[in-house]
Amino acid sequence: MQIQLDDLSSSAVKQLLEQHHQDMLATSPPESVHTLDLTSLMQADVKFWTLWQGGRLAACGAIKLLTSQHGEIKSMRTHEDFRGRGIASILLDYMLSQASELGLSQLSLETGSMAFFKPARALYEKHGFEYCDPFADYELDPHSAFMTRQL
Repeated sequence: MQIQLDDLSSSAVKQLLEQHHQDMLATSPPESVHTLDLTSLMQADVKFWTLWQGGRLAACGAIKLLTSQHGEIKSMRTHEDFRGRGIASILLDYMLSQASELGLSQLSLETGSMAFFKPARALYEKHGFEYCDPFADYELDPHSAFMTRQL
């Protein structure tokens, strides 16, 4: 298993991110979809990691820097062939350690409030995230759940 800072150039990464975006559009109203496109994920204020197993892309995730102390988790996605194996937990643990190395003291995220997103919310709860009010530019939305964790 290998986790690496990624430049988003591989077709496997692009395909996984497109599947992620399509799932968000299929489960949430368009105004409640907050995925970042490739250009946004390539900005200097975003760190994007991929987890590879046996030469195959298993998962990805990013941290967008909101301030020098506060980051937002974006684009967490596990490839369907690797779900249920603890891959997301491994990547999230790695991202939490990287957030600390970046000097962040808080990580927050937005995810869906519907049943489809229950596994994601359970993952974040398991890793110490707590529900919170909207942060950054987010507004209250019945389709969104907001979570945060101090580092």
